[in-house]
Amino acid sequence: MSESLSSIKGISCAAINASIKNNDALDLSVVSLVPGTTTAGVFTQNVFCAAPVVVAKNHLQQTPLALLINSGNANAGTGTQGMENTLKTCELLANDLGIKIEQVLPFSTGVIGQQLNLSKFEEGIPKVTTQLSGVNLAQVAKGILTTDLVEKTISKQFNINGETVTITGIAKGSGMIRPNMATMLSFIFTDLKATQDQLQACLTTATNQSFNRITVDGDTSTNDACTLSATGTSGVSIDECEAEFQQVLNTVTKALAHKIIKDGEGATKFVEVCVKGGSSNEDCLEVAYTVAHSPLVKTALFASDANWGRILAAVGRANIANLNIEDINIYLNNVSIVKSGEPDASYTEQAGSAEMVKENIVITIEIGTSDAQESVWTTDFSYDYVKINAEYRT
Repeated sequence: MSESLSSIKGISCAAINASIKNNDALDLSVVSLVPGTTTAGVFTQNVFCAAPVVVAKNHLQQTPLALLINSGNANAGTGTQGMENTLKTCELLANDLGIKIEQVLPFSTGVIGQQLNLSKFEEGIPKVTTQLSGVNLAQVAKGILTTDLVEKTISKQFNINGETVTITGIAKGSGMIRPNMATMLSFIFTDLKATQDQLQACLTTATNQSFNRITVDGDTSTNDACTLSATGTSGVSIDECEAEFQQVLNTVTKALAHKIIKDGEGATKFVEVCVKGGSSNEDCLEVAYTVAHSPLVKTALFASDANWGRILAAVGRANIANLNIEDINIYLNNVSIVKSGEPDASYTEQAGSAEMVKENIVITIEIGTSDAQESVWTTDFSYDYVKINAEYRT
């Protein structure tokens, strides 16, 4: 659910219905950044990354002063024409705001493989820029949605030397979620003062423990992007509070990541897969993702069926070396299912079923005795997931 958002001084924004989508929803958003703002970003690792991702990566080095975001059309898989269209939309906004084309960061989300209708931008951009305001970020949180059912927003503050620093973030994402960099789209703003390099380091750390640990369906989008913009308007420098800022930023990104999972397409369960004791953190992650991506595990979760053999089978096929059966322990919340690779003698079907009906489930898998530990967060697969994605373009 959306929540009250703290405004960031130096940020003005708005969202309108430009008829890019086939409904009456907000679908064209602009965020204007005060001069002096620094911005960092992380982007999808999908080879077929969308035209706006390519352009945004290039423009990120040119001291961006505006974000241009559309939903309803991903402008991905659109070739040379898609790239030209993206640059044209940047030009339209740049001319309107009196900034350089290279100072616009474009973002798109929606259906893949369709060209942008530039007339929607030619008509929409002059309308949206007349509505720019420091209190419209909740509008933008709505304007970036596609199959999402709710907006994903959060604000956090902390005090340093008597001054208040604010971090406010919004995100969208519901399906095609296995970011492997950031998340579908997320935009985070702070009034802290920091260099781009400092922001980039903080954002990379934050996304690795949040957006890079969530998966709905194992599909990495062509359009994933997350940006962090710092206006410096609080008067506080990151040099005074780097540890505190990182901690709060981590909290913000993890909260947004969890909201994405809870709003996963057709999701009825919020599931943490925690793997401990592997030879490395990478091994723990491999096992966690193998379980989280198993359609058989995910459908059992939807059915609240304590079919723990599916979990065991997924662990056993994880692509890691030196996985010993006798080292494996598996728990459903606090209920022990498998002990030393064998069914726990104390386990009962009734106890397992009582945990599986819960909306929040933690599957803990011990594969050794090291200190390595990783968690990923995922959903079940419901009838609605198939229905939503089967009918996505209709």
